[in-house]
Amino acid sequence: MSAPTPIRILLVDDHAVVRSGLSTFLLVQDDLELVGEASDGREAVQQAEVLQPDVVLMDLVMPNMDGASATHTIKEKWPHIQVVALTSFPEEDIVQRALESGAISYLLKNVTAEELARAIRAAHIGRSTLAPEAAQALIHAATHPNTLGNDLTPRELEVLAYLVQGLSNPDIAEKMVVSRSTIKFHVSSILSKLGVGSRTEAVVMALQNKLV
Repeated sequence: MSAPTPIRILLVDDHAVVRSGLSTFLLVQDDLELVGEASDGREAVQQAEVLQPDVVLMDLVMPNMDGASATHTIKEKWPHIQVVALTSFPEEDIVQRALESGAISYLLKNVTAEELARAIRAAHIGRSTLAPEAAQALIHAATHPNTLGNDLTPRELEVLAYLVQGLSNPDIAEKMVVSRSTIKFHVSSILSKLGVGSRTEAVVMALQNKLV
């Protein structure tokens, strides 16, 4: 009797050391096969088209195109591909955006190898897996109706305050001691939550509504 066909996986993360660790884990799983890697969302979409994996392990905060945007594009073009968000961020807005984009599961990078393998297998057959922190974030979102700005996280409010001061993304990143791609992700989320299309509009909205 022949062995079942392995679940084909595309690994997406902008940190090479993370990709290396995850690829080593996948190599020892008989029923999981790593078919490709990508270092940002744009590359993930390209690889998904060529490789047609069963499951994508998707980081969320990346340069060029973030994971949520890549997930949305992949699910729109190839609905049969399942996306598992695998990130360091448990914040409510990031969880919601990933799941709204079409990710079937949301895991944090402190997940055990066994838990990750189970989540991949579950995703392959259409079953969702949520980290406890992600589930809690969704419960909080459902039980706290939004008024303008009250869904902004403390980090986003901090970024918004710097936007009001006229700082650029690199300047904000330096002040907050995070990467530029992280700030870009936060700014994108702020614009989405405030329903505006530009940084200038966000600043006007913040001042008008005394958000900072």
